Amino acid sequence: MPFRYPVALELSGRRCVVIGGGVEAERKARALLEAEADVVVIAADVTDGLCDLIRRGELEHVPRRYRRGDLARAFLVIAADPDRAVRAAVFAEAEAGRVLCNAVDDVEHCHFAVPSIVRRGDLLLGISTGGRAPALAKRLRRRLAADLGWEWEALVDVLGRVRAETRPDRTVDFARWAERWRRLLEREEELLDLLREGRVDEVRAWAYAALKPATTSAQVSGSAR
Repeated sequence: MPFRYPVALELSGRRCVVIGGGVEAERKARALLEAEADVVVIAADVTDGLCDLIRRGELEHVPRRYRRGDLARAFLVIAADPDRAVRAAVFAEAEAGRVLCNAVDDVEHCHFAVPSIVRRGDLLLGISTGGRAPALAKRLRRRLAADLGWEWEALVDVLGRVRAETRPDRTVDFARWAERWRRLLEREEELLDLLREGRVDEVRAWAYAALKPATTSAQVSGSAR
């Protein structure tokens, strides 16, 4: 199975190039923009959606087909040109320049596979079949997206804030710290129910009480349910 090692890349401010101007190129460009990358699209013709992004100044457009040298200073490239020879040429330049390359529907010319994504704020779930059954990955994405509501985004936000505030004052070893987290998250459904009801302060109080057992009663008031 190819693409065995999953990663989540930090692309903010990095130059990412999309070769091609069709529907798939637009989809890839939008995903890169969502990751706050500096996106360059190289294509003679582009979709109406890409035209809108170009007009709004959200990405750079080079209005011609790919030429060798277009990957200078790039961190990552998506080869979405329908011509396999172009994708092969892009991959060759990427190999030589140590640029990460993904070629749409062309596993042979990829360094990585782009998973199907379910995103809820900072919660990011990636589903991959190693490029073997992308339609199945998309189906699973739709199933998970239906099951995971907005309250999961809120849970990540609350827990992230509490962790940032309590971690500097942690007085226990990592094993005991991890055990406190385990016990807190065993009440996952109760926490999610509270968030659905808008009772964010109670979730925060529960988290403080779990991570800092010596917390004062004033801090955890209202946490009982």
